[in-house]
Amino acid sequence: MRITKFGHACVRIEHDGSTLVLDPGGLTGPESVEGADTVLITHEHFDHYSADNLRACDAAIYTIEAVAAQIRADAPDLAERLTVVQPGDEFTAGLPVRVVGEDHAIIHPDIPRIHNSGYVLTVGEKKIYHPGDALLAPGEAVDLLLAPASAPWLKLSEAVDFVREVGAEKNLAIHDAIYTEVGLGVLDGAMKNLNGPRGLGWTRLAVGEELSGL
Repeated sequence: MRITKFGHACVRIEHDGSTLVLDPGGLTGPESVEGADTVLITHEHFDHYSADNLRACDAAIYTIEAVAAQIRADAPDLAERLTVVQPGDEFTAGLPVRVVGEDHAIIHPDIPRIHNSGYVLTVGEKKIYHPGDALLAPGEAVDLLLAPASAPWLKLSEAVDFVREVGAEKNLAIHDAIYTEVGLGVLDGAMKNLNGPRGLGWTRLAVGEELSGL
C-alpha cells in the first residue's frame, strides 16, 4: 500500500496494481492523477474538483449527482467517464468503496448547503476514510482518517473532537491549504497534546510525501 498526500484535500492511494485518487481539486497539481485508474470527488467546490486535473488522466470518475451535473455543464467531454453514486452505495472501483453522508458542513447560515459525500475505502485489511467537507463519522471503525485540518467551516475544537469521534489510530491531516504554517503548527500541537494520550496519532505531510507505517 502506498499513500501520498497531494495539495490540500487530495490523497492518492496505490494498492495491488490499482491507483485511486481522492479530490484532486484546484489546489492540487495534475501530477496527482498521473496514471490513475479511478478518481473520487466528494463535492463541487473548486478545491476538490478541477476539470483540468480530470482531463490530465483517463481515470474513471465516481461522484455524487451534484458534482456530475457540474461536470456535464462545464466539462461535457468528461461526462462519458462519470459514474454517479449516492449515500449508502457500495461499489468496487479498483478498491471497495462505501459512500458516506449527504451534506457539506455549514459555512454560514446565509450560505446554502451543498451536497457532500465522503468515502470509506477498503485497502487490503485496512479501512481509510475521506469525509470531504463534513464532520460525519463513518459508522464503522477505520484505521486511517483523512482529517480536515483547516476550513472556513471548521474550528480547532471541532477538528480535535472529530478525530476523537472517529477514533482512528492514525490520522492524516488534509484540507490544510487555508492555514499558514504557524496556524497548522498550532493545530498539530493541539492534536498531539489533546488526542495523543488517547492513542490517536496525528501526521501532517508536505505535498508529495508518503504516509508510512499504516
